[in-house]
Formats: sequence, structure tokens, C-alpha cells
Amino acid sequence: MKLKAVLASVCLVAVSPGLAGAQQGAAPVAAQPGPKTWVDPLTKHRVVRISEVAGSASLYFHQNSYTPQGDKMVMSVPEGIAAVDLKDWKVITLVRDPDAQLLFTGRKTRSVYFQKRTGTGVTIFAADIDSGKVRRIADVDRGSIGSINADETLLLGQWAASDKPLQPGMERKPQDRQQFGQVNYQALGPDGKPLTFADAKEVRMNERLEAGIPMEIFTIDAKTGARKVVVASDKDWLNHVQFSPTDPNQIMYCHEGPWHKIDRIWIMRTDGTDKKLVHKRIMNMEIAGHEFFSPDGKWIWYDLQLPRGQDFWVAGYELATGKRKWFHLERNEWSVHFNLAPDLKRFSGDGGDSEMVARAPDGK
Repeated sequence: MKLKAVLASVCLVAVSPGLAGAQQGAAPVAAQPGPKTWVDPLTKHRVVRISEVAGSASLYFHQNSYTPQGDKMVMSVPEGIAAVDLKDWKVITLVRDPDAQLLFTGRKTRSVYFQKRTGTGVTIFAADIDSGKVRRIADVDRGSIGSINADETLLLGQWAASDKPLQPGMERKPQDRQQFGQVNYQALGPDGKPLTFADAKEVRMNERLEAGIPMEIFTIDAKTGARKVVVASDKDWLNHVQFSPTDPNQIMYCHEGPWHKIDRIWIMRTDGTDKKLVHKRIMNMEIAGHEFFSPDGKWIWYDLQLPRGQDFWVAGYELATGKRKWFHLERNEWSVHFNLAPDLKRFSGDGGDSEMVARAPDGK
């Protein structure tokens, strides 16, 4: 199938650590004076500037940032965590604590979850999006939290036996460990010349994969704090942990590393059973990744390239049946990350510049 490039009728603009391209690894740039809203002359879509505060940031592409009712969105701001009213675009600070790391919003309650470092671990908190009232959820003595299940009873996290920095000499703060964009990747090529950001990142990702650090994926009971290991590996780099938005017992995770070297996308149940590989590579240099659940929880969607940098698809896998859908993309339509609208009718993407894997001359 050919995927028609369609953008949402309103584009929401914020400085995001999850965006690809020139912003990755760069220091926050002060917002430039300009209109709060305008119509793009090329696409005719309306663009809304949400925040003019430098250092404001949206969540990574697969993390839920909306209330169950869809009336508010959360974001990080320099002083803590804020909520955005999607009717009038008013930004209200909920948590005034610069050490609070925004994680995600709940899909059942109007709660925003965040964590703070406490000694060698972290403590997970939730704040009511309407009142700002904060409650403690659980202590996590080792590892980081990446997701919460549909009924908000289980937290999902990952732990590594050693915290090898992806970029040597550039230790990241604990609250930045889930955001690869916070690292300014640097490496030299065979000719001794500096590689581009994207190519240097792949060098560092491969070094981390080859290190073979033992890891665990675990759950934390939100009521009791009980920790349970769901899967462990002595060599695989386990990452990108996600709960289904609708099934409280469905987990998706990945084997991380350079995508052409790994079969990346996996699913399993919270008790560790029914482990499946979602996409098996069939050719040299085939890559698949940046996976996410559809809003109804029925499909997994991901970037697929056959082979890498040559032929581009948004690929889907239906969990109940194993059915697949592939939508074809031209080079300039490819994005680093994709997402799907709540009505399941439109994909969106953040594009990619000429240094990314698609080498798109007009990818933005």
C-alpha cells in the first residue's frame, strides 16, 4: 500500500528531546520572538506555539502525554512539570520541582507520573492533573521506569548490571537516561575524520551491544511496591519497554543495538509467557524499529526498511491474528519516529534530515 503523507490539521510545536536531526545533542535554544499561531503556506495547516520558555520539552514519541479525556497534555518545563489546556493552550505548572523527571500520563486516571532520584534509586510519584496534588507511588531501588499499564496497577522498567555510558566521557544524569537525544554522540570514521551525529550514534550503540551487559525487565506493583523480574538476559540489550494502552498484561520491548544486527521487536505477557518476535528480518541490512502500539492496543506499528536506507515502509502487526499491513513511503516521506491518531485514520511523522538513515534531500 502507498501511504499518503498526511499531517494533522494542527501542529503542536515544542522543543523536544525526542526529535531527530539537528536538535539532538544540542543545548536548548532560546525561543525566538514570533506569532503564537500561524498557517504554514506550503501545507496550509495551522501551527500553534505551545511554549516560549527555553528548556520546555515534550515526551518521547511513544510515551502517553494526554489525559484519558484528551483535554490536556503534559510537558516538562524548567521549573518542573506543566499541563497544557488543549482548548485555549494555557500552560499551568503542576509540579514545581526542577528535579522531577516527567515519565507519562495514566490512561485510566487523570494522573501524571514522574520520578525523583533518591540515593541509588528513584521514587515514583503521581500528580493529579487538575489539582496538582502529589502522591507517592513506589520506590525503585535499581533500574529505571519506562511505562505503566492500562489500569495503572503495574509500572514497567529495565535494569542493567552496569551503567556503561553510550558516549565515553559523557556521563548522563539519571533523569536523562531514557532520552538518547541528550547525548552528543561523537566518533571518528576509518579515515580519522569525525562522523555525523547519526553515524557516531551507531558506533556507540554497537559498542554498548557488544559489551553484553546482563539486564532485566521488571514490573513494580503500584500498591505494594513488589518487584518482579519478567525477563532477564546475560547478553541482550533490553530496551524501549512499553505497556499496551488497553491490555494491562501486554508488554512490548526490544533487543536494542544497530538495527541491522538484531531482531528487535518482541512481545510478552506480564508473567513472562507468550514471548514472541514481532518481525523477523529476511535480508541483509534489513532494519525495523521505533515500534509503538496503536491507540486501541490492537496493532504494533514500526519503521521498516528493506534494505536499510533504500526502501521505506510503515509496517503493522495485528496482535490477535498476526495479520500484517505495510504502507510504502518515498524517501522524503520517511520519518525517524511515527505515530497514529486516536481515530486510527492518520499517521504522523517528524521527518529526517539528509544525515539520517534515509539520506532524504527534503525530509523535513
